[in-house]
Amino acid sequence: MAVERPLPTIATPLVVDQQEQDAVVVEEVTKVFKQSGAWLPWRRGRKERVVRAVDRVSLRVKRREIIGVLGSNGSGKSTLIRILSTLLIPDSGRVRIFGYDVVRDEAVVRRLINRVSVEASFFKKLSPMENLIYAARLYNLPGREARERIESILGRLGISAARLKQPLEDMSRGMQQKVAIARAFLTAPVLLLLDEPTTGLDPRSKLDVQTFIRELREVHDATIILTTHDLEEAEALCDRIAIIDQGRIVALGTVAELKQEVVRQLGLSSSASMHQVFMHFTAAHHITEEDIHRYGSWEKAFEAFEAMREEEE
Repeated sequence: MAVERPLPTIATPLVVDQQEQDAVVVEEVTKVFKQSGAWLPWRRGRKERVVRAVDRVSLRVKRREIIGVLGSNGSGKSTLIRILSTLLIPDSGRVRIFGYDVVRDEAVVRRLINRVSVEASFFKKLSPMENLIYAARLYNLPGREARERIESILGRLGISAARLKQPLEDMSRGMQQKVAIARAFLTAPVLLLLDEPTTGLDPRSKLDVQTFIRELREVHDATIILTTHDLEEAEALCDRIAIIDQGRIVALGTVAELKQEVVRQLGLSSSASMHQVFMHFTAAHHITEEDIHRYGSWEKAFEAFEAMREEEE
């Protein structure tokens, strides 16, 4: 039987105030985009459209909390993650990470966080090891320590030593996503922003990543914000869940609290499922049992629903 190695000891990149109980404080944050679409032949003549991607959102995330952010495509969840990671500046409102303002103290905040997204970029001609060594050097990690850490993390994520020297372009999308996750874990951020981190992964790989996320919280005192379309993953991993629809948080609480609220509002005689919770609080209530039967699962029906919404836009 293989023996699991413990997570490598990693020094926190920046000391944070141990008295600060809130890892993240979002206060009345708004982000607006303008879309004309005039360059598209079928959209010529349309008026400019103002999209409030994030609309007066307020949220507090406690230290060591794993919080899930759920929402349809275009609901604002990824925009919120980009604001937290300093990639976008809010039009109004304020965001603090361990007491540091994401606009005024941008350089400090970037040392406290790391982000994984579905569109992670790499040098595809290079191997996982070469890509991660490059990332480690950007964080001034010594070569030997970086290699040991990389091998440990990739091993825990199910990437064998034999594949460490294989070009990334020859690896599956799911495997590349694991390397993106490993890159984020490499620096042991005190705040980890995961934007649909397990998209494209097989069920076993999802479990590997979920286990690793829990260990990162327990061993390295990390706070984790997770966006996902996988409702089972959110239910299994998250201490609390925030549901975003049309740029606003429409529900926030533990899984049990959200289910109880849906039971109360709908007058159900039995416990609600996470699918019912999500559908109740978002536009996903347009998905019917017939749709689920037609596409084979709720997830596939939801993907088809999202695709149709994007075509309409």
